[in-house]
Amino acid sequence: MEMGDPARGRRARRGRSVKRRAAATLLAGAVGLVILGTMFVVVPGVVVDHDLAGASVAAQDRLKAVNDVRTTLLQLVGGLVVLFGAHATWRQLRVSQDGLRATQEGYVTDRFSRAVDQLGSDKLDVRIGGLHALWRIAEQSARDREAIISIQAAYLRTHLPWPPAGAEAPAADVPINDIAPLETRAADAQVALTALGVLCRHREQSWVNLSITDLRRADCDGLWFPEVNFDRACMEAAGLYHANLTQASLVSVNLRHADLTTAILRRARCVLADLRAAKLVEADLRDADFTGTDLREANLRKADAHGAVFHRADLRMADLRGTDLSTADLAEARLTGALASEHTRWPADFDRTAAGVVDTDDPGPEPSPLLQPPGMTWQAPPLRSTP
Repeated sequence: MEMGDPARGRRARRGRSVKRRAAATLLAGAVGLVILGTMFVVVPGVVVDHDLAGASVAAQDRLKAVNDVRTTLLQLVGGLVVLFGAHATWRQLRVSQDGLRATQEGYVTDRFSRAVDQLGSDKLDVRIGGLHALWRIAEQSARDREAIISIQAAYLRTHLPWPPAGAEAPAADVPINDIAPLETRAADAQVALTALGVLCRHREQSWVNLSITDLRRADCDGLWFPEVNFDRACMEAAGLYHANLTQASLVSVNLRHADLTTAILRRARCVLADLRAAKLVEADLRDADFTGTDLREANLRKADAHGAVFHRADLRMADLRGTDLSTADLAEARLTGALASEHTRWPADFDRTAAGVVDTDDPGPEPSPLLQPPGMTWQAPPLRSTP
């Protein structure tokens, strides 16, 4: 009995609560009927009598006037019902949308977690799948894009450190022609780099850190790396054809033999970099800083170097035919053996003869990039210059 009393009390309270709710519903219904009855029975007559102001009219005319008022009231009530129904539908739609959004966010979060877990796999194909999954999520979810860009960058820094670490990575002193392209020796890293170069085109954060990474013979053609930090990275023989490196930081980077044809390095900081034999044909070098940079044997034909700084830069044996250096800073630059043509534009007070520049014929139109050897088989010619 002692155990049954509390349960019986709860049942009794629930019964009273149900009865109260039923009574309240009946009362509300009765009040509603009274209001409707008053509105359609009493109010029309009151309104008509008020408008007549005691004037005598036929009973038939008065009845018609009352019915007109009732019709107007009925239309008003119908309009209110429609508005209430539309509001209820809108509220239900909002609730459904919120539920759908929560479901989608949960689905994206689950996909995100699974993709990140895949990055730790010891199987190459699983890691590549995880990187592609993150790439897909970043394209579909703007709120996750910045986090995924950071993850891709961290993946490259940890898997491709410079100097190289691990038995599988080529040693730092291995000749560049003996090193396989990045997409061959580390396919997952190439996927991460390509994804990063695509996603960085629409990012919000200011800087992405790819410093001190081993990107030798990486394929970056056409990718976007504005405001990306490549300081002290090794990008020897990397393919950067038409890449966007606007305001990138390339301090002390190794870009020997890199293909930067038509690349955009506007306002890039290339201080103390190694660009020996780099190809910068028709590149946009406006306002870039090459202070102390080694550009020996570099090909800068037809490059736009308006406002570029080459203070103490080494341009010996560089190809400057057709290069626009009209507003460039060439203070203390070394130009012995550099090639120039009639189309090369120099600063107004610059004495190219005293600087040791060699005048030669212009090379004419540049060959199509489609006629160039692919990065998979391209061999870097030996450097004539020594450190």
